[in-house]
Amino acid sequence: MPLSATSGRSSDRQTPAGSKPRFVFRCIGCGQTASSASQDYRCANCGNLLEITDPSWKSANAASLKSLWRERRSSNDALDLSGVWRFRELLPLPQAAPGVVTLREGNTPLYELPLSSRITGISHLYAKHQGMNPTGSFKDTGMTVAATFARESGSRWVACASTGNTSASMAAYAARGGMRSLVLVPEGKISWSKLSQALDYGALACQLRTDFDGCLRLLQELVKEAPVYQLNSINPFRLEGQKTLAFELMDQLDWQPPDHIIVPGGNLGNSSAIGKGLLEMQNLGVIPRLPKLSVIQAEGANALVRTLRETNGKHLISVQAETRATAIRIGNPVSWEKAAKVIQATNGACEQVSEIAIAQAKAEIGAEGIGCEPASAVTLAGLKKLVQQGFVRKDESVVLVLTGNLLKDPDFTMEFHRGDLFRDHRDSAALQSLRHPPVILDATIKAVIQTLEQAEKSDRKPNA
Repeated sequence: MPLSATSGRSSDRQTPAGSKPRFVFRCIGCGQTASSASQDYRCANCGNLLEITDPSWKSANAASLKSLWRERRSSNDALDLSGVWRFRELLPLPQAAPGVVTLREGNTPLYELPLSSRITGISHLYAKHQGMNPTGSFKDTGMTVAATFARESGSRWVACASTGNTSASMAAYAARGGMRSLVLVPEGKISWSKLSQALDYGALACQLRTDFDGCLRLLQELVKEAPVYQLNSINPFRLEGQKTLAFELMDQLDWQPPDHIIVPGGNLGNSSAIGKGLLEMQNLGVIPRLPKLSVIQAEGANALVRTLRETNGKHLISVQAETRATAIRIGNPVSWEKAAKVIQATNGACEQVSEIAIAQAKAEIGAEGIGCEPASAVTLAGLKKLVQQGFVRKDESVVLVLTGNLLKDPDFTMEFHRGDLFRDHRDSAALQSLRHPPVILDATIKAVIQTLEQAEKSDRKPNA
């Protein structure tokens, strides 16, 4: 099922009059370009991953783009209400604007983090919370573009392998676009909260007796044998949507880049996409310089960390992934080479953090009144290490990308606060002040008042 890569735009207010750009698929390895791609999205020449580019993007006027994108914030046009399609001058477009499948994704908040700022010593610390997307994760920004082109291709079925968030997002956008969805998830290694979303959106969910990497391998075989359209991040349309996080973030910062952007590392499509967006903006003159983009992984799922340290990024070192941060429990990340190139191009870093550090950082972000899923918290945990190493200076500005909503993995949160998580770990005591277990009381005023008084005393204790 080849995809045509020619996108003709109409001359209504959706797009500039008379513009008919053509996007192409380009191999990240050998550089070969093509106007179509097979369903495994691999280069026909060397087998490497593909990315999307459009010659017309290089001729765009930076000042005009920034003015137009800012103006669209107040528009009620269907495309302008999307925080992805608002930036459509630098996106591949379908043949007709009505073909866009959107749930008004993007438009996510940028929060200041005063408590985490004090903890890390970083005076200008922010969180870009992608968990505020329609299905609760950053996946929506990429899924709107990929689902749009899936529908334009005439596909009836779309499919993905997932640790949870992708399945929820894909199922939602498939339902919105009038398509059926098939999700392949590892049995017993996915949050039920995430899988319940996919089920509610009508997905056919298959729990396979393997890990995520096994699910993805099976999907790669499936798309060659069955009429299904693949929507994992190997699909370059996904990354085109996800790169708009960088556009939106720079707009929120009045086009003044922070010194650092820190991203969780799982299958590594998101860090690759954000880096692509940053590089495109710099090449156009939309931003004056590049922030350093750093990727943080869990110690138990540290394929990119090991790849960069042990092979200098020349070939992937796969690992048997194990972490409670299920969204990044991936041992054979597909986009590792793209991520490695982005880290190098931006002079970023790649670090790993422990399970205890993830849990602690998650609770500290929660204390800001924001909250996130465990995988998002690796950013704050990683920032602490980068500050200790001197890679991030305390006078620099930092944006943490939070990729998933707190409600994506409530079991982790409840186990942590009840004290069940890391109960026997040697460093568990360090987490005690961050735990807030529910209190069971008699239904009396006296019992409640006594509990309030005890809480007040606890708050007055040093280091409480």
